[in-house]
Amino acid sequence: QVQLVESGGGLVQPGGSLRLSCTFSGFTETYWVIAWFRQAPGKEREGVSCISSHDGSEWHEEAAKGRFAISRDVARDTVYLQMNSLKPEDTAVYYCARQKPTEIWTISTTTPSYDYWGQGTQVTVSS
Repeated sequence: QVQLVESGGGLVQPGGSLRLSCTFSGFTETYWVIAWFRQAPGKEREGVSCISSHDGSEWHEEAAKGRFAISRDVARDTVYLQMNSLKPEDTAVYYCARQKPTEIWTISTTTPSYDYWGQGTQVTVSS
């Protein structure tokens, strides 16, 4: 069955960096879109970055542009989120998710477009 597993979260000081990994399995489709979302306490889950496998196109939330980078390792079935210059407001649980296969030709940043989710990894930015 489809599974996504996040790792790499932790506690980091402001200005520091973390790299999150999302390792997936059970995909039967050739092409996919995977996104990173985050949810801070008391807030809605929001899209951070997305990447597609068929052409490498990406999308980043405005606050992530210039600080976060998303990449894919097709051989390892893994998507990475490199987060630099972290700020306290980046503190949240980070989730990776797969966009529904029937909708992948247009990257979506809304949660209803995603059908499988990982369990989440906590990122805390604090001094």
